[in-house]
Amino acid sequence: MGRKTGIVWFRNDLRIHDNEALVRAVERTDQVVPVYIFDPRQFGKTAFGFDKTGAFRAQFLIEAVEDLRNRLRDRGSDLLIRRGFPEEILPQLTEQYHAVWVFANKEVTDEERQVADAVEKNLFGQHTTLELFWSNTLYHLEDLPFPVKATPDIFTQFRNQVEKNASIRPPLAVPFRIQTPLMISGEIPSLNDLGIKAHSMDARTVLRFKGGETEALQRLDTYFWKKDLLSIYKETRNELIGADYSSKFSPWLAIGCISPRFIHHEIRRYEEERKKNDSTYWLIFELMWRDFFRFTAKKYGNRFFHPGGLKGQAPEIQPNPEAFERWVTGTTGIPFVDANMRELRLTGFMSNRGRQNVASFLVKDLHQDWRMGASYFESMLIDYDVCSNWGNWNYVAGVGNDPRENRYFNIQSQAERYDPKGAYVRLWCPELRDLPPHMIHQPYKFYEHDLRRLGVELGKTYPFPLAIPGQQEGVRQSS
Repeated sequence: MGRKTGIVWFRNDLRIHDNEALVRAVERTDQVVPVYIFDPRQFGKTAFGFDKTGAFRAQFLIEAVEDLRNRLRDRGSDLLIRRGFPEEILPQLTEQYHAVWVFANKEVTDEERQVADAVEKNLFGQHTTLELFWSNTLYHLEDLPFPVKATPDIFTQFRNQVEKNASIRPPLAVPFRIQTPLMISGEIPSLNDLGIKAHSMDARTVLRFKGGETEALQRLDTYFWKKDLLSIYKETRNELIGADYSSKFSPWLAIGCISPRFIHHEIRRYEEERKKNDSTYWLIFELMWRDFFRFTAKKYGNRFFHPGGLKGQAPEIQPNPEAFERWVTGTTGIPFVDANMRELRLTGFMSNRGRQNVASFLVKDLHQDWRMGASYFESMLIDYDVCSNWGNWNYVAGVGNDPRENRYFNIQSQAERYDPKGAYVRLWCPELRDLPPHMIHQPYKFYEHDLRRLGVELGKTYPFPLAIPGQQEGVRQSS
């Protein structure tokens, strides 16, 4: 009898730790063919004309794939690199290697599911089975205390139920050795090969994010164990400048370079060996939010992407291409918004606090289509995660699962609270650097001669505001 061969199709699970598709392949076959496929659809355009994968995230992905290949080689294996459509390439590989299984981890949103369905359909004629596994959440789908279609629409209800009635599985171990047939791995494409123009990372970036499981594990080791920062996470997580105000795990989580269950395992170890407090819990709390959006996406399907979102009621919009472009370029005339949007454009990253504020400004103050903002974030964010991104935009736009009606972020109070001395605005809007703290967040409220004396001339060195936050009809609440 010949040797049983299985193919492991890596997708958004670019790691060898806690990877069920890889573990089951090693257990159930004699030899494994790992493969990553650069699908051209990943590098096309969004519905609103933005690059689907921008330069920062594409570079991060390339680095992650290269690191995955190196880690597989350390286990006696390798990684096949292919470019094209998985539904065409995987049947070719199963025929070439006489594979009886294709193992992969499951995705929940429509575009990814359509690709998997096409792969399964094309494999059926070859008597090859596509087997999918649930991955990349803290709580396993099978361990939820409710059917996924009954996932609570309110996060607090979701959290209370899973904390009380579900447990988190331990992470799966890394296979000691992965037996692989002789194969030619292929070249990892460059940005140019993918049709993407490279952008240099701005020196002001919070962290030089580098893709890969190796970097992800090093970041965790630094944040938890070397710098002991987990114990103060809750107190610092809303800061805006520097590498260490938050964990910064999100880029690696987004493409599966690190497992949320592994992070949870390390948090529990930290609590046993160092300290257990509100901060250690709060990082688990944030991972639960990530789970919540993923299960909500599975529950609601494409409603996530519709104008009316989960509620089915689209907000009124006033299309204004110039206003949207000024939002994108960080020239709205609202310093806190502009600083955050410039950071995103030049580094591919923005704090969670910043994301909430700029999204609220686009939707509630400028009355633009929230889906355009979500689509732009999809293109730009180095940590883009389809469920978290679109779930959060649903939430801020008032079309998602938010128990509070007409949620609005008071940008002035947020700026004064989280950037009280204006250090963040000065970093990203240097034209305002000489303004004192009481002026820097609202320069438009002061006399022209006072601004000129400090080197600022509205309409020339810094723009007049597109809209004054909070002075729009219907805005009643603040956060």
